[in-house]
Amino acid sequence: MERALSAPGKLFVSGEYAVLWGGVARLVAVAPRTQAYVRRRDDARVHVCLEEGTLAGSMTPRGVRWERDVPAGFSFVARTLDEALRAHGRASQGFDFAVAPSAVGPNGQKLGMGGSACATVLASEAARWVLDERYDALKLALLAHTQGQGGKGSGGDVATSFAGGVLRYRRYDVSALVDASNNGRLSAAMTESASVDVWRLPPPRVPMAYAFTGESASTRVLIGQVEARLEELGRQAFVARSDAVGQAVEDGLAGWDFRTFSEAVKAQHALLLELGPLETEGMRRVLSLAAAYGCVGKLSGAGGGDGCILFAPDVAARDELCEGLESRGFHTLLLEPEPGVRGEAHLDARLRAWVDALV
Repeated sequence: MERALSAPGKLFVSGEYAVLWGGVARLVAVAPRTQAYVRRRDDARVHVCLEEGTLAGSMTPRGVRWERDVPAGFSFVARTLDEALRAHGRASQGFDFAVAPSAVGPNGQKLGMGGSACATVLASEAARWVLDERYDALKLALLAHTQGQGGKGSGGDVATSFAGGVLRYRRYDVSALVDASNNGRLSAAMTESASVDVWRLPPPRVPMAYAFTGESASTRVLIGQVEARLEELGRQAFVARSDAVGQAVEDGLAGWDFRTFSEAVKAQHALLLELGPLETEGMRRVLSLAAAYGCVGKLSGAGGGDGCILFAPDVAARDELCEGLESRGFHTLLLEPEPGVRGEAHLDARLRAWVDALV
């Protein structure tokens, strides 16, 4: 019994930081997709296979009994499998699970598209399938990823990788699920808990692209720095302004008035910059070039690195902008909304080879 899976990455369109404090974010699921593979075993063993090696353990109703301390690179997948077994709550056959590495740019750095969230979603769905469970794989992934981030993060990347498309999302409170997991009633709690506040929006009519600046940043560190600077009243005021601008961005994705849409995108970027030095020199160069080509963009995500999401009045302008950026050393991707996590007919041969090599 085996299954190949894939899930997309994510980019924020609007609502960064505001979504942490009760506001609304808009995100888009994007390629490249990350591949995964799960295969049931005849015993009660569990193996997680990544590019950097293998983590092994044994099934228990309270999670996996790992044979060694979980390395940092395995932490999100391992935590997700632990939660999946707690939701299952009984003895079961084991399985092998392999995940391909996240997409990287030409310099080998991660592109900032939510690799840990993607791996978490793949692990949640793979475990649900191989255990023949009916739990809500999105809720379980949100639980595991939030815990893996020490309570930081909005879960928007998880929801986008799971659901796909262009989404409107509000942060999901997993505190009740954390308590239920600790008290042996996770399955019931996921059934009883409220639905995740996520809505799929119509496909955008505005051509989109992504420019990676060649720098990476720690989302967790940046969130901590911003939250240390902004008290509760300031956060509430920021959320109100962000939600208003975000609605204008959402409306503009319909493509009717690019000039008005551009002003909303610029306003969202400017609002984020009020939180601190989130814009890098590379971002400033990218956005300046976008304006020179008649396009517009903003930082996507926590800032401090990674890249910018870009919008163009038409496909020709987008392609010309990307050519101009590439000629100046920036890595670009043309964006189309991707479906969420799904089964695949074809398997990444590397993943089967990793699993086949297990003793």
